[in-house]
Amino acid sequence: MDAVHALTAGLDEVRGVVHGTVTGLTADQLCARPGPQANTVAWLVWHLTRVLDDHVAPPLGREQVWFARGWVERLGFPFPPPDDGYGHSPDDVAAVRVEDGGELLEYFDAVHVHTLEMLDGVGPEQLDHPVSTPHGPVPLGSRLVRTFVDVTQHAGQAAFVRGLVVAR
Repeated sequence: MDAVHALTAGLDEVRGVVHGTVTGLTADQLCARPGPQANTVAWLVWHLTRVLDDHVAPPLGREQVWFARGWVERLGFPFPPPDDGYGHSPDDVAAVRVEDGGELLEYFDAVHVHTLEMLDGVGPEQLDHPVSTPHGPVPLGSRLVRTFVDVTQHAGQAAFVRGLVVAR
């Protein structure tokens, strides 16, 4: 298994965690906070999906699902369109409200499929090519791994928050 296939296998695992976390929760549970400064399941899933969308599509020369397929309007969160949640305040987290988890999962699945399609075209030789990031250029492989780590951490955090919310 090469590096790209390892990443796609890992992203499939993240998909399972995200679906298992969101499925069956009510709107109130998706938006519940275990503490005043805590993130919600809804915010964490939206954020990890935005990060995956934002951090993979542009370096591979593709448009983000958030814009290309109208998710920015469909979900209608009160943030500037390019916002991915980085640096959000507790008030920003509270502004991510959903009626149910269906739309969050639809957005996640659209980004997941788009990401796998893009990665399918990446050869091992491309992983060393530099791509732009807000902190300067990095090899594509490093950008992909860092993104995978970030979305994996947030998926785990969302699952943890789910456990706290359901236990109430």
